[in-house]
Amino acid sequence: MRINSVKAALKEGKVQLGCAFAQLRSPEIPRILKSAGFHWAFIDMEHGNFDLETVQDICRVSSLIGFCPVVRVPDLQYHLVARALDVGAEGILFPRVESPELLEKAIRWVKFPPEGDRGFGLTSAAVNYEQATLPQIADHINKNTLIVTQIETQRAVDAREELLSVPGLDALLVGPADLSFSLGVPGEFQHPKMVAAMESLIETCNRHGVAPGTQARSLGLAKFWRDRGMRFLGCSSETGMMLEKATEIASALLS
Repeated sequence: MRINSVKAALKEGKVQLGCAFAQLRSPEIPRILKSAGFHWAFIDMEHGNFDLETVQDICRVSSLIGFCPVVRVPDLQYHLVARALDVGAEGILFPRVESPELLEKAIRWVKFPPEGDRGFGLTSAAVNYEQATLPQIADHINKNTLIVTQIETQRAVDAREELLSVPGLDALLVGPADLSFSLGVPGEFQHPKMVAAMESLIETCNRHGVAPGTQARSLGLAKFWRDRGMRFLGCSSETGMMLEKATEIASALLS
């Protein structure tokens, strides 16, 4: 059974590069991203247009090529988390987290007993048809599923000590757009309020053994936060990268 290389690398203190993936319903996207050097993408079921069958196709291809599919569920509800995992997610991203108690409960939904409360409904496809017992599968998946929370509000920043000390959490992915609105500086991603809030999150993550990360809309912002210690680092999206490169080509050839 395959080791989650992104989870392992984050534990070693390495930067792991990902991006948002929300619009193009094609399993070719992870193959392209993997070839380009990316390690993971979050498959967006909160704001994106994917249904479970699409997510399953993307996750299965991702797993076969050694690319980590992280599913952002629409909400912290058991059935949303469990079904995303059952169709092949190797990581779960929890959006809009503000309650340590709810986060602790949601992390238990990710893990099989005795570590959690997840019901066992996997087929042999989940382990690429390898021969393994149910306890072996459960133990392996418990150890290799990446658990990521998002902090997207001033309230969550204020509760960072409690949130980031919840057991079982592997990484943080700051949601900068929503956080900028909450801080009263919408879209000003390098405003002093944003920088101070995000630097406080990096410091707290490092003290609690959680990999700090953020999703950046541009290469410049991604470099800015990489240099300040963000390791679970998202940059752009599948459509954003396509538009950026297409614009560059058209501008060069038609100007």
